[in-house]
Amino acid sequence: MKTIRYFAALLMLVTGIMHLLPMFKVPRDPNALPMLAFGIVYFTIGVLLLLNKNISRVLGIVFPLIGLAVGFFVVGLKNWDTMLTIMFIIDAVVVICCITLLLNRNKVKVESQ
Repeated sequence: MKTIRYFAALLMLVTGIMHLLPMFKVPRDPNALPMLAFGIVYFTIGVLLLLNKNISRVLGIVFPLIGLAVGFFVVGLKNWDTMLTIMFIIDAVVVICCITLLLNRNKVKVESQ
């Protein structure tokens, strides 16, 4: 499970940096500021996953799901590009990893009782 946690942390750190890029690329883009906020949150979740904080698994599910929804419904198909596709794939993989970590953590607790 340590490998899955490190993999999810790495993906969150990478996508956190990717979310910062539009702010420097096109600062007047109306989506740049929300992406900056998500980038900071994603990077923080990546650090929390590295530190093995319990809340990081839940945050690693909730925020990428919010990001997927916002990206799909707000940004939409009109602004769809390769970077957005990569971020969507990373978000989906992180959600799967964090669900696996969360379910495995609960399974270990039940077996130890």
